[in-house]
Amino acid sequence: MPVLLNTAYFPPIEYFALMAKEFTLSPDRVIPSKVYMEACENYQKQSYRNRCYFYADSGRQSLSFPIVHTDGSHNNIPIKEVRVDYSVDWVTRHERAIASAYRTSAYFDYYADDLFSILDSHPDTLFGLNSSIVGFFVKCLGLAVDIEETSDFVPYGSTEYGCDYREKIHPKRRNDILAELGLEKPYFQVFSGKYGFIPNLSVMDLLFNEGPDSILYLKTLP
Repeated sequence: MPVLLNTAYFPPIEYFALMAKEFTLSPDRVIPSKVYMEACENYQKQSYRNRCYFYADSGRQSLSFPIVHTDGSHNNIPIKEVRVDYSVDWVTRHERAIASAYRTSAYFDYYADDLFSILDSHPDTLFGLNSSIVGFFVKCLGLAVDIEETSDFVPYGSTEYGCDYREKIHPKRRNDILAELGLEKPYFQVFSGKYGFIPNLSVMDLLFNEGPDSILYLKTLP
């Protein structure tokens, strides 16, 4: 069954685990999973739409970026019209924080330049920035996913676009997605010797540490 997701900035592992759930890889063909991206909602603050979590030398840390406020309110802006605010140089701050956290990981050097080039290109809209980042990770993780934007807004819990995870994947709400998928398991993390394993961080944590083997964490292949 398709899944319905919100747009997200450096999304958490559970986001891509849901993408990986339905795709089929067999010796003779690949059947991609179907994902609908919510494109008709209004922007919501304090969510993964412009925020992510990563593993730094001081433990779990967050990164977020500002948006342009046109009328004094940001909650009533259609998500595809939300513009990214580059008046402050948050891109350099994010890149330095990510590099500091992951430069000693096994695959940082392999992926970092292409990933940072997305940030350096300064996409005008939040939706465009996030879509480029999600597309990057889908490709690097080796996921077979058909992503399509929604054409209208449906109430939360609706099954019109498949399984609705829009309200479930939120930095301030706990869920059991990884448990349901059988993915409550550790992988190598650079600073796990100091703070232990931290689950469900941004997928960049998985990719920088596991590289091409990330797909084996997200899905058991035949």
